[in-house]
Amino acid sequence: MSINSEKDLESLRRIGNIVARCLAYMHSKLEPGITTFELDQLGGELLTLHGAVSAPKLTYNFPGYTCISVNEEAAHGIPGPKILKAGDLVNIDVSAELDGYFADTGGSAIIPPRSALHMQICDVAKKALENAMLAARAGAKINQIGRAIESEAKRNGLTVIRNLGSHGVGRALHEEPQFIPGYYDKKDRRLLKENQVITIEPFISSGAHEVYDTGDGWTLTTNPGIFTAQYEHTMVITKGKPLIMTLVS
Repeated sequence: MSINSEKDLESLRRIGNIVARCLAYMHSKLEPGITTFELDQLGGELLTLHGAVSAPKLTYNFPGYTCISVNEEAAHGIPGPKILKAGDLVNIDVSAELDGYFADTGGSAIIPPRSALHMQICDVAKKALENAMLAARAGAKINQIGRAIESEAKRNGLTVIRNLGSHGVGRALHEEPQFIPGYYDKKDRRLLKENQVITIEPFISSGAHEVYDTGDGWTLTTNPGIFTAQYEHTMVITKGKPLIMTLVS
């Protein structure tokens, strides 16, 4: 979507704040012994409390309020009976709708003790997101987002998941521009526009270039021993720094 009024901006900030608070709350509940189902229920209760509706449920009939992916799982993990353990790398993706506006956020967290590898991919994914947001300016090519992400990964000896990417958001969970790669595609000539609403979500891996379906129709994973971290914000493109919508306030 494109922001056309103060109401648009205020409404997007409102749902952005809700999903950001939900993500932070769920991260705070990460501990050995909790199941991903229990964690998802906590997130769903918070969304409902604020009048928001889970976007994956609403849009795709996803079997959970949020996506929770553990260790080798990179994205779209289904909440269920899996019991979280010390040392697990957990990615939580929260997206929701309120009054016709959608926001999408996500982030990886490690249940202590934290391995050096898990900390590295998380730190690099955070830095890749920061760098990509600096490149996201009105008039810039969309491929500069992927260039920034890929450069940070390569600089640290890590890889980018190429079949997962960022996207437009705002009036739907996924809208134009569709699939913003996390790598540099010189053939992509699309330009970012002022007031455009997008996500940026780097998927940084310890060695994988692609993820594959585990067979449940949702969960995307890498090979054993290969891990991925992801961080995501919804933002509005400006002539300067983008306006981040998914912040806790």
